[in-house]
Amino acid sequence: MPIAVRAAAKADRPAIADLLARAFIDDPAMAHIFRFEAQRADRLQRFFALITRIDPDCTPWSLALNSDGAATAVAMWRPPGAWQTPTATMIRHLPAMITTFGTALTRALATQSVLESHHPHAPHWYLQFAGCLPAAQGQGYGGAAIRARLETCDAQGLPAALETATPSNIGLYQALGFAVIDTFVIKNGPQFWSMWREPRG
Repeated sequence: MPIAVRAAAKADRPAIADLLARAFIDDPAMAHIFRFEAQRADRLQRFFALITRIDPDCTPWSLALNSDGAATAVAMWRPPGAWQTPTATMIRHLPAMITTFGTALTRALATQSVLESHHPHAPHWYLQFAGCLPAAQGQGYGGAAIRARLETCDAQGLPAALETATPSNIGLYQALGFAVIDTFVIKNGPQFWSMWREPRG
């Protein structure tokens, strides 16, 4: 059966934060930032709760639904020209960032700085985060959530970009039309792959 996909709504934000916290529990980048495994699940819950509050418009995010209509995978996109979080937004959320990261804040900001220094500047849709509930991985939900926005990219004639620190994700993204354009390593942390997808005619 085809996987149902819909745009996210404001009411979906808590469920999306929970989904991504579970999906990223073993992610190399998150393990680098949140180094204490016993605290990671709680920190990820706080982190993704914050992330889902930062963008005022969540309608570009795609949710893939299971047969019961529950969100099983999400693709969080930022539109062209909005891939970077504005400094004013960072300052406004600084108290929440301190609560979320604690002593890991310096590491998180350093990681963000390196990511931004390698990020392409040509207009594109940015896949900021994509995740699937662990029990449903490998069943097509993640790909369905991502493809929904890629169809828009193709219709608009716009590229798409992402970064991943998970080697096993590269094949999935390549199957969706992305190609590796850069690799870099965070100091004392993981390797990242920057990927780019040209629109399909």
